Amino acid sequence: MKLKLDVTPDLVAAMATEIASGEKAVTAAMREAGTGLKTAWRGQITGAGLGRRLANSIRSQTYPKSGDSLSAAALVWSKAPEIVGAHDIGPLIRSKDGFWLAIPLEAAGKGFRGGRITPGEWERRRGLRLRFVYRRRGPSMLVADGRLNTRGLGVASRSKTGRGRSTVPIFLLVPQVRLPKRLDLDRDAERAIDRVPGLIVAKWVERRL
Repeated sequence: MKLKLDVTPDLVAAMATEIASGEKAVTAAMREAGTGLKTAWRGQITGAGLGRRLANSIRSQTYPKSGDSLSAAALVWSKAPEIVGAHDIGPLIRSKDGFWLAIPLEAAGKGFRGGRITPGEWERRRGLRLRFVYRRRGPSMLVADGRLNTRGLGVASRSKTGRGRSTVPIFLLVPQVRLPKRLDLDRDAERAIDRVPGLIVAKWVERRL
């Protein structure tokens, strides 16, 4: 028995067309998977009440940036990885200098640009000194000898006689605090990976039809 294989120009062209279709299918599938994961992560962040600004830090990019490839890949990342990662892991946070973590209470108000205020900033802005109060049971505190204004913020007392002056708790002091885990980014990433084979097949078939 003698077998002969002739590679005609039509067969070569058909193979080239099929490879091109595969490249477009893989690239389109990775682009859709990356965009879907970005959307899912942004949804988790806003759903956890962490704000639209942090959600918009999630970005995606398909590689190659131009053209198509059978080796196409998608990258999804955050421009604020430390913040997003902390809410994803739920780490134990300790003071850098080994002392206390100051947790602002409602009477402390907000810091610069609406962020968390520190004891030093609070003293500079209010013109009051904070006083340390040790408590055997429960966290110790930093308090101010002043008053609460109509917005519930600790401020200096205007009374010259001391009338209406009170001790206002401003900060709780704790040695460490565990940030609650509010995100599960791995869950959505695994779902995105599981979708890729089906997306490639669907895109390939779609191009044939």
